[in-house]
Amino acid sequence: MNCVTPRIERTAGKTAPSKRPYQLGKRLEQSERKRTAILVAARKQLASKGFLQLTMDGLAQQSRVTRQTVHNLFGTKAELLEALFDQLARAGGMKEMRNVMQERDPRRMLAAFAEVLSAFWSNDRLLLRRIHGIAAIDPEFATVLAARNQRRWMAATRVIERMGLKESEVAKLYALTSFEFFDVLAEVNGEKSAGEVVKEIVHRELEAGGD
Repeated sequence: MNCVTPRIERTAGKTAPSKRPYQLGKRLEQSERKRTAILVAARKQLASKGFLQLTMDGLAQQSRVTRQTVHNLFGTKAELLEALFDQLARAGGMKEMRNVMQERDPRRMLAAFAEVLSAFWSNDRLLLRRIHGIAAIDPEFATVLAARNQRRWMAATRVIERMGLKESEVAKLYALTSFEFFDVLAEVNGEKSAGEVVKEIVHRELEAGGD
């Protein structure tokens, strides 16, 4: 009996591999799919002028999930809009702005700042135009967009500081690199040419003026 007992104890001490990591991974994968589906639905509604139906209930129905799922994944409509704006920013190459802010040469920093923003505005210009229009009548859109614009103002401030220009020039750079300014130029010159025009004007008004 004594010779057998240790073997029994060792066998009894073994535990089956835990399924929890696998199950957790599957849940995260499912949540990400649902999150993506909801953002796709939100983007489609905005693109089709369906922003009035951009509600938690409407998105849940279109995404084929429950309203509680939408709430669990995003919390509020404002947080959902933040996630949508983040998605647009990634698709539009705004991650390059981090490199712009680390540029040591002030002149290159200024040119790159205008270039990155022009590329972002051109990536999905019609949708961005609609978003800016909605912000004029929807407080939640306005709040989220204002926060994004504040980031752009802060970035413009840093560029102007690096250029050694007056603080009053921040407003000029902010205006010249705005979506509204780019959109007007794109209507006349086309999106690709509009980006070049923005860079030329920024150079003339700020870089050349700083010599």
